[in-house]
Amino acid sequence: MISLTNLTVAFGGTTLLNDINLHISEKDRIGLTGRNGAGKSTLLKLIVGEQHPTSGRVEVPQSVRIGYLPQVMQHHKGRTVLEETMTVFDDFFAMHRRVDEISAELASREDYDSKEYSALIVELNTLNDRLAMADGASPEVAAVKTLRGLGFRDNELGRATETFSQGWNMRIELAKILLRKPDVLLLDEPTNHLDIESIQWLEEYLQTFNGSMVLISHDRRFLDNTTNRTVEIMLGRIHDYKVPYSKYLVLRKERIEQQKAAYENQQRTIEKTEKFIEQFRYKPTKSNQVQSRIKALERMDRIELEVEDNSTLSVKFPPAPRSGDVAFKVNDATISYPDAPHKIILSDANIEIKRGEKVAFVGRNGEGKTTMMKTLMGALTPVKGSATVGYNVKIGYYAQNQEDVLDRNDTVYDTLDKIAVGDVRFRLRDILGAFLFRGEDIDKKVAVLSGGERARLSMARLMLEPYNLLALDEPTNHMDIRSKDVLKQALAKYDGTLIVVSHDRDFLSGLVSKIYEFGDGRVREHLGGVDDFLHRKKIESFDALERKAPAAAAGDRRQSGGEVRKSGGEEPSDVALKGDNGRSRPEHASASQMDRETRREMARLKNRLSNLEKAIAEIEGKMAEIEKVLSSPGEGDDIMELTRNYLEHKRELDIKMEEWASLAEKLDQ
Repeated sequence: MISLTNLTVAFGGTTLLNDINLHISEKDRIGLTGRNGAGKSTLLKLIVGEQHPTSGRVEVPQSVRIGYLPQVMQHHKGRTVLEETMTVFDDFFAMHRRVDEISAELASREDYDSKEYSALIVELNTLNDRLAMADGASPEVAAVKTLRGLGFRDNELGRATETFSQGWNMRIELAKILLRKPDVLLLDEPTNHLDIESIQWLEEYLQTFNGSMVLISHDRRFLDNTTNRTVEIMLGRIHDYKVPYSKYLVLRKERIEQQKAAYENQQRTIEKTEKFIEQFRYKPTKSNQVQSRIKALERMDRIELEVEDNSTLSVKFPPAPRSGDVAFKVNDATISYPDAPHKIILSDANIEIKRGEKVAFVGRNGEGKTTMMKTLMGALTPVKGSATVGYNVKIGYYAQNQEDVLDRNDTVYDTLDKIAVGDVRFRLRDILGAFLFRGEDIDKKVAVLSGGERARLSMARLMLEPYNLLALDEPTNHMDIRSKDVLKQALAKYDGTLIVVSHDRDFLSGLVSKIYEFGDGRVREHLGGVDDFLHRKKIESFDALERKAPAAAAGDRRQSGGEVRKSGGEEPSDVALKGDNGRSRPEHASASQMDRETRREMARLKNRLSNLEKAIAEIEGKMAEIEKVLSSPGEGDDIMELTRNYLEHKRELDIKMEEWASLAEKLDQ
């Protein structure tokens, strides 16, 4: 359907995409992956015609309708949310008006045999056919349904678009794209400004979307659930895998290992052949054999190892100076914005974060997570209660919208140089190098940086001073998957206090030890990591939690008037605490039942751990046997088959070792 042929894109002597070929067929659901700056967004811009290749061609049939959501866009102003969304139906309403005009004209004419009358009949039939093919649902109903799915409440549909943040305006543009029902969707990081409930809605929509799709995302789970093909851009080349992201990782590793094994085997063969040629080149009795082997070398299809992009962040936060025991404390705080004091964002909020704790703020967008971050930074003051930063606490803040923080006219180097003081000024190039800004990269203007590059630059700013509290608001937005993993490891080793706002479960898992849940103007505390939190809630993902949140919050307000609850275990529901006759059961019965469930779960984990240890020992034994054969292969040994079996065992061993480590960690806690 869409073809990219021998496509090359070069900027100032640097080749971004090098002679690539890609075909997008009907029903293809492609996840486009690669490092930040690899050319993913550029590829989408080439398809829609916003950029043009240095050489090669892009072929898009005229009949194909494309819906394109860029990473950064200009938003419309002067309309309400619903009015702006309804603009996608302008053609639909114009067709209805034209049908009314033609019908009125036909009713007033009597020249039934004229060409003009026949032409009007044909046009009327064509318009009616097009309207019949359109969705039978009312345009306004469809628009409201889509906006609700993307997180808008009914009372927000009448608000002006300019009163919403950039992220919310992005949702309006996404709603317009989906309502146009294109043949091909090109989505560049659509989940960056969505909360988990909206991500779930979009995921379900894309799973039922009938057209083709090319998706750029750094969300593993989202890619796995919405794509069936993965295209990797690496060092200007593309590698096409007909599988979702997780399976692509396995196949990619196998392909590279097999390629290396085949390359090494071929090099050994070449070395032996060349040694034979040199040894017997001048012996007449061996001349035929020598010539035969020379020709064999010439005919040999040489295996070339692909150059891998192994560059990665090198993040290590400076040691944190010692602060007071309590880093941040909120007591019965009611918080609103000065320009809208009547609109209460949070009521009777209580938070206590101690030195060295790693804490996550979770919940729907607009529920007060960023508001609490601004309160922490002193930009907001509670209208009731208090919010206090602890003794000697020095905060390093990463804002959600980097476009509002970074000066677009500064260079990468100037961004750090403007705020650096003391000896750190002599290490700015080293710091930028650790965040993959090298050579000419440091002279780039912020305006031309990709979203991921801006995220890395903002994170580099946190290296300039030894902060003892890091407040990170959606730090992984725009970051590629490898960079997210490196950042997570660095934060896990950080010895200061961490507060992070994120909807990325993979990022939070194993990183935080306490969660504050924001919903319906309240804050609730949950002890333990994100996996424990979800387990206690008996849900599989945050989206299920957020669907339950309104009902739970309403019940909490009736019981406690808004106080924070600590959730060391699952909170029993009204049904769980009552018998068939409606009398309340003792609460310790629920706790006892939970203890039994915990013991059963621990026994199950220990049994699984034992089975894994046996399986690991068995696999290692098989690998050792293959290694003995490979060290001195005989004439009848198939080296390639042995190598393939060895790699299969190694892949299986890696999977079981990873599961073993995860279970062992849970049992140690």
